[in-house]
Amino acid sequence: MTHSSKIGAVLIAATGVILFSTKAVIVKLAYAYNIDPISLLLFRMLFSLPFYVGIYLVHRKKWAADPITGKQKGALLLIGVLGYYLASYFDFRGLANITASLERLILFSYPTFVLLMSMIYLKKRITKAQIISILITYTGIAIIFYERGGITAGSREELISGSLFVFASALTYAAYLVGSNALVAKVGSKRLTTYSLMVSCFAVILHYGVTHQVDLFSYPAPVYLLSIAMALFATVIPSFLINEAIKRIGAPTVAIVGSLGPVSTITLSMIFLGEMLTLPQFAGAFIIISGVIFITRNK
Repeated sequence: MTHSSKIGAVLIAATGVILFSTKAVIVKLAYAYNIDPISLLLFRMLFSLPFYVGIYLVHRKKWAADPITGKQKGALLLIGVLGYYLASYFDFRGLANITASLERLILFSYPTFVLLMSMIYLKKRITKAQIISILITYTGIAIIFYERGGITAGSREELISGSLFVFASALTYAAYLVGSNALVAKVGSKRLTTYSLMVSCFAVILHYGVTHQVDLFSYPAPVYLLSIAMALFATVIPSFLINEAIKRIGAPTVAIVGSLGPVSTITLSMIFLGEMLTLPQFAGAFIIISGVIFITRNK
């Protein structure tokens, strides 16, 4: 690959990461219209689903010629529930109580959970450098919590509750990544993404049907516009960009480019939400990002 091609691939990855980072800001903007987390998540999934159904229809004959086993189908069901349903639901619940800036920084700790799960379930040995990276990451998170400043407008109970939900999101997302890594070589990344998102959509619909009366047309127009924007610009487009970047330059390099995510979210939250971080909180954010970069580089 030429130097210019590598730069182009990095730009593709950066665009995907920045688009993904807009999700938290869009969610916070939508919450101003008194929509609950599961309803907003339902809109995100419903508006995203047609694109992935289209991918399925285009590739269905090719995929039918290479059928997956019953065990792989079970794994796909589990991955769909973990990644696009539970991780997203916990994240949306957390964003109801904490700022987009704090959400992104906590969520960015997921590589530490990936390492721990790999050690427990895959029997992979964690190196000394990786342990140091984990300690660096959680030192940054501790600073953020200690120097609370103006990072959340809610009470201490809301801060703790919202943060725990986002930690749960990071944990389930890490489980999704570990499971996907074991399955992607057998199923293929495009089929894995398509099938798992369909599963998650049905899971969200089931959750909504059990807990809500079916009334999807009572919200103000901005809710639907924000949901469409989230589906298109913070879900579908970046998922294709990231996959293309991984194909060109590999997952480790894309993971390092992913450190732009928290920076982008913090910047956008300042512009659109009026959120502000204190100087110690910026230091904590820098420490978190540095720790995750060390983890991805070490991997």
